[in-house]
Amino acid sequence: MPDSATTVELSYPADLSGWGRDKVEGSPFRAYLRKTRDIAETGDVWTEFVGVGCCGDTLDFPLRVESVDGGAAVTEDTEFVYIEREACGVAGGWQVQSAAGPTE
Repeated sequence: MPDSATTVELSYPADLSGWGRDKVEGSPFRAYLRKTRDIAETGDVWTEFVGVGCCGDTLDFPLRVESVDGGAAVTEDTEFVYIEREACGVAGGWQVQSAAGPTE
């Protein structure tokens, strides 16, 4: 098994809503990543999701691994830090639940 990653820098798209950012940057989502990802390598793109509330479905968006400090193994001690990258057409927030939201 590879050495443990101490820090993994992830980027999310600029058009991820403020609500989506709050969810992604929160400790429950970070814990989710630690449990569902075994390896992090620069350039990996992970399609992830966050719920959109009680009346909605899920919002899928790409997280990209920008850099990894230490080894590649994601452990319970791995720290995730976030940066913003260019927009990619993600539609999020409360509109995803309404008639004004995405239709794809």
